[in-house]
Amino acid sequence: MKQWMLILVCSSMLFLVACQNENESTDETTSNTDGNTVETEPNLDVETNEDYEELTNEEDTEEQDTRVEPVTEEDIEVQYRSNEKNWAIEPIEDGIEENVLLLTIDDAPDKYALEMAQLLKELNVPAIFFVNGHFLQNEEDYETLRNIHELGFHIGNHTMTHPVLSDINEERQKEEIIELNVLVEKIIGEKPKFFRAPHGANTDYVKDLVKQEGMLLMNWTYGYDYFEPYMDAEKLKEAMISGEGPEVDVNYSLLQPGANLLMHDREWTFEALEDIVKGLRDKGYTFVNPEAIEIPES
Repeated sequence: MKQWMLILVCSSMLFLVACQNENESTDETTSNTDGNTVETEPNLDVETNEDYEELTNEEDTEEQDTRVEPVTEEDIEVQYRSNEKNWAIEPIEDGIEENVLLLTIDDAPDKYALEMAQLLKELNVPAIFFVNGHFLQNEEDYETLRNIHELGFHIGNHTMTHPVLSDINEERQKEEIIELNVLVEKIIGEKPKFFRAPHGANTDYVKDLVKQEGMLLMNWTYGYDYFEPYMDAEKLKEAMISGEGPEVDVNYSLLQPGANLLMHDREWTFEALEDIVKGLRDKGYTFVNPEAIEIPES
């Protein structure tokens, strides 16, 4: 009898130990919605899933805050002014880079302006495109101008019909300038900041009007593509890089720090443009962003 009692007690103890082990195993699992048990992952020292998500979001936010924003026109500091005696672009203060050039394209957008803008964009060269109203006659022309502007180039005023301003009365001078300002603003959403008179023929009235309109009066230092001997890409390239135009009696170089380079929307100019840019860079010059040029207050 005592032997049977001993066997019964031992069996009971084994049963209790088995039940305890089963309960401990169950504590390490949870049930999903269909009643099956699934493994649970350890918390990795994070008290709750909400805490873990909050920590992760904070890390993402910190990473985003360190990203560098792209440079915009608002970030460009005004460092240069236009010298009205020789039309060169000069540093406002000592210590600012002097070996700069300003690149400008007149009579746009005729045939090659957009392609010229795309090329200059690839070469990372800023420029001003001075436009004529008679090249802005329809929506296709408007779209071309918008594309040039959206590539990052300034649009300048070169009058509606390209007259010699000194040959017309003041009322017409005003119409030529104001009407184009209105048209350009309608197309690209902003008025021109720069004005260049056709043939460089300004009048006292034009100078005052341009200032009232909040624009900078601008001529040029040199340009050769409108002279017949330089209506050839190879000859034009040599003249623009050297600054010399011997075939039009310019036997000395007009290339100097701050030179305001005049070119036009022409086939030969487009063909020579890349070589001109590279040749001038090889001489140690960089190209100034028009946004860095001071606009006098009206």
